Amino acid sequence: MNALKTLALALAISATALAVSAPVQAGPREDIIASFGAGPANPANGQKMYLQTESVPNYGGGKPDTPNCTTCHGKSPQQGGETRTGKPIDPLAVSRTPDRYTDPEKVAKWFLRNCQGVIGRECTPQEKVDFISYMMTQ
Repeated sequence: MNALKTLALALAISATALAVSAPVQAGPREDIIASFGAGPANPANGQKMYLQTESVPNYGGGKPDTPNCTTCHGKSPQQGGETRTGKPIDPLAVSRTPDRYTDPEKVAKWFLRNCQGVIGRECTPQEKVDFISYMMTQ
């Protein structure tokens, strides 16, 4: 009986050690953020970027008909938007569109397209991290 208790205790300790040492699994959104290799996220900068492109460093000006994100996406990331051609756009806020920012190919495509159109250049890795982190708070 004593040997059985010792074995059970050893198994419990081993299982606990494995659980503690196992890496925490990040979700797809966190993996995408990590892939940018940027510094810590600053959601406040992401909010500024969403609302007013002039606050973005090196603002070069994108297309005149898309001066900021709110032009197509709406004043709040929690509401849906509409393209200039009238196609509906789901809300950018993760709380409203849970699968938003989980597909690396879509994230790359839309950052490239929208940053060029609104800011007039590609977004930096830090801007992408800040933007996604802001949307994760919404």
